[in-house]
Amino acid sequence: MTRQVLLHRIYDDPSSDDGFRVLVDRVWPRGVSKDAAHLDEWLKDVAPSTPLRRWYGHRPERFTEFRRRYLAELAGPRPAAAMNRLRELSRTRRVTLLTATRDIDHSQAAVLAEQLRDTT
Repeated sequence: MTRQVLLHRIYDDPSSDDGFRVLVDRVWPRGVSKDAAHLDEWLKDVAPSTPLRRWYGHRPERFTEFRRRYLAELAGPRPAAAMNRLRELSRTRRVTLLTATRDIDHSQAAVLAEQLRDTT
């Protein structure tokens, strides 16, 4: 079964099709109030570590290596628990992963969505 997992920027207007909205960034996005975010949950622990995020710097040429390192980080206890929470949520409803990243296709949200969609 393919799970319904959507990706959106936190700066985009919420949609009635979003389902359960989860912020997957470690740092709160600039210029967005908590009310305006229309979040259901903020899972900081599923986000990449600060050193990995800084190394990556949202440089697409580093994405393959970023993905490899990030998946290794997700095996840690706290990230794994947060990932399990996402799996649990996506089992029964549509989930929209939110990030402040401009290039959503080369973001941790894209890696998470891929992992969730591949879960049976």
